[in-house]
Amino acid sequence: MKRFFIAFAVGIIIALVATLWWKNGTLPVNSKDSSQKIFVVRKGQGVREISYNLKQQGLIKDPIVFFIVTKRMGYDKKIEAGDFRLSPSMSTWDIANNLTHGTLDIWVTIPEGKRAEEVTEILKENVPTFQDSWTQALATDEGYLFPDTYLIPKDATINLISTMMKDNFQQKFDSVKSASTTNLTDQETIILASLVEREAKADIDRPMVASVIYNRIGIGMKLDIDATLQYALGYQVDEKRWWKKELTAQDKKINSPYNTYTNPGLPPGPISNPGLASIKAALNPAKTDYLFYISDVNGVNHYAKTMAEHNANIKKYGL
Repeated sequence: MKRFFIAFAVGIIIALVATLWWKNGTLPVNSKDSSQKIFVVRKGQGVREISYNLKQQGLIKDPIVFFIVTKRMGYDKKIEAGDFRLSPSMSTWDIANNLTHGTLDIWVTIPEGKRAEEVTEILKENVPTFQDSWTQALATDEGYLFPDTYLIPKDATINLISTMMKDNFQQKFDSVKSASTTNLTDQETIILASLVEREAKADIDRPMVASVIYNRIGIGMKLDIDATLQYALGYQVDEKRWWKKELTAQDKKINSPYNTYTNPGLPPGPISNPGLASIKAALNPAKTDYLFYISDVNGVNHYAKTMAEHNANIKKYGL
């Protein structure tokens, strides 16, 4: 009987300690401190990391309590990426709830190789202030909307967003352009990089594809690049995509300055927004004698110096 009472007493003590721990952990860090801090939740961060960061910044008392609260309330799957205005006077419950809807800015990712209209679609899905006029505004900056993940204010204007992307582009470009081994202008380099971005799936192929394009330009040979036709053809209603999948012989006759099957040299402007790897490749193409390349069904490129070698590759890889 004595052991029972001891065990019972211990159980009561543990319960009391747990209750006090839980209650204390949900209370504000400082109910009298109403100052606000900007707390950032990065894209892909889990609740454990968020809990730790909240504790480090003096916004919650106990990260374990915060973790449990978010699990119990189902907030763990609703927390948004972005930045939030939080205060040490807020309870753990208030902070957890605030992280599900109170973001000031939004994390938006622009992948490599998207054309301006595709960038517009991404912004339309994510930025509340989106307006249809943004499409034309972004189109004028084709090639310079650097692919990256941006923290965009909910009330952002298109001028602010364009400036963020172009400033990022300029910073990245300036950091690598000294490595250039070509005689191309900066604009020509970005045009070439935009072609490489659409034509090479793997980083290892980017300098190789750049070399083929550069070699062709050097001898006045037409580029014959499908991606430029896809750009000129625009949105495909039946395919519900911007880049037409299967090009026809008629497509190759389209009257457009972007048709590199009929016009020699680079197109008049970029056809996509290239990432840093493609820009580096355009600045410093591989040193080769290749004039041709094809991609097999697995996206692997095969290169050739002559039309005979190119035709053999086409036959060998079933294209």
